[in-house]
This record gives sequence, structure tokens and C-alpha cells, in this order.
Amino acid sequence: MQWSIRKILHRNNEDQETQKNGVMLVTFAEPKHVVSEQFRTVRTNIEFAGAALDRCQVVMFTSSAMSEGKSTVSANIAVTWAQAGKKVLLVDADLRRPTLHATFRTLNLDGVTTVLTGKNSVGEVIEKSFVDNLDILTSGPVPPNPSELLNSKRMASILDWARENYDIVVLDTPPVLAVSDVQVLVPKTDGVIVVAKMGKTLKGDLQRTIEVLKLANANVLGCVERVKAKHGDRGYGYGYGYGYGNDASK
Repeated sequence: MQWSIRKILHRNNEDQETQKNGVMLVTFAEPKHVVSEQFRTVRTNIEFAGAALDRCQVVMFTSSAMSEGKSTVSANIAVTWAQAGKKVLLVDADLRRPTLHATFRTLNLDGVTTVLTGKNSVGEVIEKSFVDNLDILTSGPVPPNPSELLNSKRMASILDWARENYDIVVLDTPPVLAVSDVQVLVPKTDGVIVVAKMGKTLKGDLQRTIEVLKLANANVLGCVERVKAKHGDRGYGYGYGYGYGNDASK
């Protein structure tokens, strides 16, 4: 089953621009727009997909490669959970190419990495966002050893703390095939959503991504496919299709 979703996007070089300017929070800017309603539908289906698990509180968003929309999807889904009255923490766990601070117009002096290196406690670096019920934890300064930090006991402690203080924890993580960061995070999370881009993501890469996640014993809740929107969709240059269930690797 799939759902379509429209998204504002006016940038040519998406990866660099996203790092500089952040992603478009359609669900916050236009909460009554059809796009936002479709994101809410996706959120609901994530909840349905996670209902079979013992718990689905910490959800990871990843992709096969860069510039496939994982940061946009994770941020907008986090907003919809917050709008539904959930207490949400959105974490930038992409310590190599962070974007969360740009999206929410905040500094990135402290964050995940300063907690992992012992400079701060997690409570000191959590920030309230301009979205009600949504707090953010930026990445902090880019470290030389991201995988080692994410695989540390302190990272597990951050997520344990988040579980106790939030209803939902959303992780924006690096691409699976580029680095090993995601694999070390899998045991600390409850479910994974994979984001792909039609015309860019190779079918073989997507299959390899699912295989890598399953080898790490990840609960793959679904796959998000980014597709070109139809001509005539004013202001919305791209769309998204969402599929959930056991067919995510097909």
C-alpha cells in the first residue's frame, strides 16, 4: 500500500543547501494543507506497523545514500506526532552531515557529541523548538569518530533518558551504505524507516540496505519512496510515496 505526499522544494543542490538552510517543515508551515494531512496518514501507518512490536517508541529514519529525503521525512513526521499531543524528541544522530540545527534555526555548539564526550549532560543540551510538544537535540560539533561515539554506553544512556522523558523519540541517522553508524544504533532503537528516491536510489542499493538492517536485527517498519510530482502541482516540486509492511525489501 502506498500514500502520496507533496513537498515544497526549490533547491538545486539539495545536500549542501539542506545542511545550510535545513528542510521545509510543511506540516508546521501549512498544517491544514493536504500535504500535512498525508504526513499524518503516514504517521498513523507507522504506528500501525509498530503495533506488532513490544514497543515502538524510538524510531530511526535512514536511507541508502545522501540526499534522499530522510531529514525532511523525519522532521515532518516528528512535527505531526507533536501536533497529535505526543511529547516528542527529535535527535540529529547524523554526526557527519547534520541538518537539524539549520531547520530549527539554532546554534550547534552543543548536542549529541558533547554529551557523548562528557562535556554536557543530555538535559543541558535539549532545546525546545517553535513547535509545541517538540524538543530537539542537535548533533553538536562534528567528531572524528562518529561510529565509535554512537556505539558507546553514553549513547545508550541518552536514549534510555529519552525513553523516560518522551512519548516518541525520532532519530535522523546517516545513510546505511555509506557508513556503519546506523548498524551500531539499531540495537538501541525499536523500528526503522528507510527513505529512497525514485530515479536516484538503485533497486540493488535499496535491497542491500534492507539486508544490512535485517542482519543487524532491525525492525524495518517500512520504506518511503520519493517520486516526481505531476505537472501542474503549483509550488510542490516533489512527492512521496510510502509503503509499509513485509514488502519493504521488494
